[in-house]
Amino acid sequence: IAEATGTRKRTRRTRVGIGDALMQLTFLWILGSAILKATYKGRMQAERQAARATETAEAESLKRQVVEARMAAMQAQVEPHFLFNTLASIDHLIETDPARASQMQRNLIALLRASMPTMREAGGAGTANGVRDLGRELAVIRPYLEILKVRMEERLATELDVPEGLHSAEFPPMMIQTLVENAIKHGLEPKAEGGSLSVRAQVVHGKLQVTVADTGLGFGKAATAGTGVGLANVRERLQLLYGDKASLTIAENSPSGTVATVTVPYRSVAGEPT
Repeated sequence: IAEATGTRKRTRRTRVGIGDALMQLTFLWILGSAILKATYKGRMQAERQAARATETAEAESLKRQVVEARMAAMQAQVEPHFLFNTLASIDHLIETDPARASQMQRNLIALLRASMPTMREAGGAGTANGVRDLGRELAVIRPYLEILKVRMEERLATELDVPEGLHSAEFPPMMIQTLVENAIKHGLEPKAEGGSLSVRAQVVHGKLQVTVADTGLGFGKAATAGTGVGLANVRERLQLLYGDKASLTIAENSPSGTVATVTVPYRSVAGEPT
């Protein structure tokens, strides 16, 4: 009887051991299935996110190309008009004031030399991130303003106030020229007595601010007031290059005219913080 009892006890212990093993195997199977399911789900989510990111990047790239093409097209429309007017002025001054004609011709050559690389870069053949240094932009603006001063004579006074230390700061091409063109065409040229125009740059709260201010008729008050497409393109381009870290603001000047300010992150053209 004792041996039979012992045998039954050993048999009972063996059955309990098999049950535990089955429970463990079941638990491991469930756990493994859950892990595989979670892993598969995570991989699918990662693949979907990667696909969305690729689509977004492609859309942003396409959007950037459209904006750059639009800017280049606008530039192509503006430059011939300005060029023909300048050449006509030179032709007239050759007869009446050869010295001023020669000065205007030198400024036109300097403008073309400085602006041609800018237009190629805006079309996609230049810097990869669509920016260059502020000093090169000033090389375009200086002769441009000098030509306008000859054409408008005493009706236009100009001032450039950009510290030498900011010439290496990163700045998108053609933006200053766009703002200056707006100030002249819609503010100062329609005003009988003309006025003054200033271009200033400074660092404010760690950001670079470039301001174009005029004492013309004021934004939208001239009969030649445009559609605002140029300013809209500037804002769109800033958004593409810097996101919410850049801005264009338009305000009234005192006692008259307009102040346009472009604010961008302050860093060198190489991309390092300044």
